[in-house]
Amino acid sequence: RIEAMAFKEHNQKAYAEQGKAFLNAYWNEHEGEAENIWTWCNKFIELDIEKKAEGCDLDEFNAHRFLETLGETKTVREMRKEIVEADMDFNKRLSLLEYCLWKFKYGVKDFNNRPQGDNQEELAKAMAMLAEVTAAFEVVESKAQAAKDAEAEAKQREAEAVEAERPFKIAQEELNAAIAELKAQEDAYTTKTETLKKKSTEGGIVSRNKAKAELEIHLKEDPLPLRKAKITTEAAERKANKARAPFKAAREIAEAARAAAVQAREAADAAVEDARKKLQEVEDYVEEVRKQPGQPYGSFWWIDRELEEKKKYLPKSRQ
Repeated sequence: RIEAMAFKEHNQKAYAEQGKAFLNAYWNEHEGEAENIWTWCNKFIELDIEKKAEGCDLDEFNAHRFLETLGETKTVREMRKEIVEADMDFNKRLSLLEYCLWKFKYGVKDFNNRPQGDNQEELAKAMAMLAEVTAAFEVVESKAQAAKDAEAEAKQREAEAVEAERPFKIAQEELNAAIAELKAQEDAYTTKTETLKKKSTEGGIVSRNKAKAELEIHLKEDPLPLRKAKITTEAAERKANKARAPFKAAREIAEAARAAAVQAREAADAAVEDARKKLQEVEDYVEEVRKQPGQPYGSFWWIDRELEEKKKYLPKSRQ
């Protein structure tokens, strides 16, 4: 009964803890199977619809599915027989630990007699450091998503600013053309004025009087082309001013969104660097502790494997 209780304690732990326990017990014999056990663990988690990584065993149906993923070509009856053989606590469910013991032909008694490794204090510290890494990578994921959202927002606002600029540019071009036409008409008016003034003081009396009369008429009222140019310019100015306000507002919003995107990207980069440093600290610590005798090698291998998975989320330049 004591033996069964000791085994049950391991068997009721989460899948990853079961994988570590088996590797701790049989590291010398099955170090080369560590990656397979990692893969099996993840398959158990995938098939455990309700509890996922927090689960500890699969029902008969999902246990069959697990065996199928390994390429087993047995009948349901044969599979059921194997599952029953592997079900060492007789609860009609299959745990990862039960499967590993059955797969490699070990019994409960043999497993219970195997040491799980000394230096549990170092292991606890490494696990705590790993938890910090996990939390740091959650921050990385959150910051990365925030940066992605901010970048999308900035691009959207910039596109809106470009769209708002279009009518303003058209209005500005019309205004520039109107100003150029107004200047041309004003220059023509000024030139004619100076010409008539000069004629009114030169030549014979008849020609001078004629020039004075023309100058008087000329100065009384702007000619039609000049009046038209002034009206056109005033209208163009009103149109440009009307189009300028929304463009200016859109541009300010776009600039603020771009600044926010840059800030979000910097925060994401800082989170990545923090996670990278924490990850390196765990790797260095595990490497140092692993040199000591009597370590739970399976547990430390598992930590290394989890760190390798987390590295995939780091930019290559930070790995």
